[in-house]
Amino acid sequence: MAQVTELEDRIGKCNKILNENPNSQIFAALAEAYRKKGEIDKAFRICQTGLKIHPNYGSAHMVMAKINFDKGLYDWSEMEVQKVVELDGASHATESLMSEIHIHRGEFAKATKILNRLLEADPGNRHVRKLLDLAKKLPGESPVPIQKKAPEKTPEPKDVESEPQSEQRAEVKITYKELLDFIAGVRGVEGVLLINREGLVADQRWDDAQEAELYGAVARDIETTVQSQIEIANFGDYDSILLEADDMIIKMIPLENNLLLIKANKQINLGTLRLKLPALLSKLDNDLIR
Repeated sequence: MAQVTELEDRIGKCNKILNENPNSQIFAALAEAYRKKGEIDKAFRICQTGLKIHPNYGSAHMVMAKINFDKGLYDWSEMEVQKVVELDGASHATESLMSEIHIHRGEFAKATKILNRLLEADPGNRHVRKLLDLAKKLPGESPVPIQKKAPEKTPEPKDVESEPQSEQRAEVKITYKELLDFIAGVRGVEGVLLINREGLVADQRWDDAQEAELYGAVARDIETTVQSQIEIANFGDYDSILLEADDMIIKMIPLENNLLLIKANKQINLGTLRLKLPALLSKLDNDLIR
């Protein structure tokens, strides 16, 4: 109870500062407080908004890494940890979180390597020792429910000397809402649309609603034209459509019964987006409520 009261007090103080100065870096502390309180979605929104103003604030990227971890999105958590290392260098915090990411993905050998290094530097650290025991124990027995949400039952792991195969990892599914949220949080992204077959916007992360509807209609027309021409030329299926202008980039990706549109400025790292999107889209659950 005392911890909850302390968090409420911290949230109140941080909100007051942020209301007085919306550009304050206090957003990271506020997001972390909400995360610890269990309000993950609110923590994500606050941290995402703050990072758009302060994209090079390493502490905020660390908070976002923890938020993604709590949501079971370990690939995105790792991406944020890498951003922290890029900005501020590696630390005990980044190494410790990476070890937990490896454990939750079933990469026990990688986790053990990191944890042995941390334990050598700090032999009395109980948390590190506990994680190391877990990393050594899990490969020899049935997987335990290590996700925040109850996972489906997974088969007994095979006896292997290295890391378990990918099929032994608990599969994480995300909703369309989460998909749009995470893409909107990528540096350089200015808007994300989910467009249905009729060219109507089903969901959006866009500042101007009227502009979003216009982009949605035009994007569906472009996609329909491209699809028809590809069929005529017998080129097969396509993965995405990329349009580049002087001041923006538009990427359209066909999904099941929908079209995903990403609008970005020239600061976006398209290589990172290309690497991360397939992994994220593979986790999309079309049966989940949007």
